Amino acid sequence: MSLRKYLTSRVFVIQVLVAFAILATLGYLFMHWLTFTTDHGHEIAVPDLRKLTEEQVQTKLDELDLDYVLLDSVDYRSDFPQFSVVEQDPTPGTKVKVGRKIYIKINTSGFSSVKVPDLIEKTYREAVPTLKALGLDEGTVTYVPNLGKDMVLEMRFKGRNLKVGDRVLKSSKIDLVLGDGKMSYQEEENAADTLSTPIE
Repeated sequence: MSLRKYLTSRVFVIQVLVAFAILATLGYLFMHWLTFTTDHGHEIAVPDLRKLTEEQVQTKLDELDLDYVLLDSVDYRSDFPQFSVVEQDPTPGTKVKVGRKIYIKINTSGFSSVKVPDLIEKTYREAVPTLKALGLDEGTVTYVPNLGKDMVLEMRFKGRNLKVGDRVLKSSKIDLVLGDGKMSYQEEENAADTLSTPIE
């Protein structure tokens, strides 16, 4: 039988159909197996773990067949209990597979301290970002007669003057005393002379 006749024969057509049927069956079985092994369609919504302790997190996730990894502690945040979860990844409500690891960060036990930066003779615009970068907040701003407009003359905390290098807790409010720019050169010189003149 010639090749042409074989390709157009009934036997060849039946063999092709059988081959396609076998491939279709194998493909179906493979997809079914893949769906089963990946647990497709059986996803779990990640619970909200914020403000829970690590022990509570473990209990909650064990019930859902999920796991967790403690990444690190973060700077103390007063709106969260001590040693509670502050951040989590994935976020609450995210759909995940069984056994997925949830990454968490824990709140520390309290504010850490930082050194007071040198803001004297810095401008107000320079001072505020420096405070925020260290985790400090801007407190009350007071103006006094001085040639340097918006220049920091003093730093205060709870009524006491701060020196560069003093330690305060993070999130402390640092009061700033600024110059109002209204004192003239002559007035400033007279004020300096008055302060330097010894009292008899």
